[in-house]
Amino acid sequence: MQNYRGLILDFGGVVTIRMRLNGEAFERSEGLTPGAYFHALNEHPDGVAIYKALEVGEATQEEWNQVIGRILRVDPTDLMRRALANLPLEPRMVDVARRARAAGIKVAMLSNSFGLTPYNPYAALGMWDGKWDAIVLSEQVGVRKPDTAIYQHTLDLLQLNGDECVFVDDHEHNLPPAAELGMHTIHHTDAEDTVAQLDALLGCVTG
Repeated sequence: MQNYRGLILDFGGVVTIRMRLNGEAFERSEGLTPGAYFHALNEHPDGVAIYKALEVGEATQEEWNQVIGRILRVDPTDLMRRALANLPLEPRMVDVARRARAAGIKVAMLSNSFGLTPYNPYAALGMWDGKWDAIVLSEQVGVRKPDTAIYQHTLDLLQLNGDECVFVDDHEHNLPPAAELGMHTIHHTDAEDTVAQLDALLGCVTG
């Protein structure tokens, strides 16, 4: 068995529940047409541009609130907080991260940022409370996944080589750059399946 010494986890959709479930709940709470929020983020040119800029620190969360609020025709006040109001932690993934650290494996969180002010989703879910050996947020380093540089930065913080680490992300297009650096990658679609894979790869981290 490969002796993996590091585990790198995405935040939204991996450490938390699936992002689509959260987005669908947001649409219901705001009285939006099903699919409207996802269209604003992933297809509307202004929405795509502002999210990309937010992720690399070139736009503020307040600017994101204004743009997405205008596209959706909803009140932009503290919109990111409302948009992420139904995004709890995925307890099985939090537990596997805790068990990995207890087994001596370095654990990092690597996230394309949602912004930190006025709403900090990472602090709101207790992500600063000593759970990680490293936290890498794209806005703080000015580069986002799937740029290879952000994966290398995470490895540097952990003081590990790529082939010593496992990387988990729910977006398949974020995996190839990690694999190019030697990491074993897991496309996360289901917490039970991911935990089983990590148990097989890392050993003694579940149960």
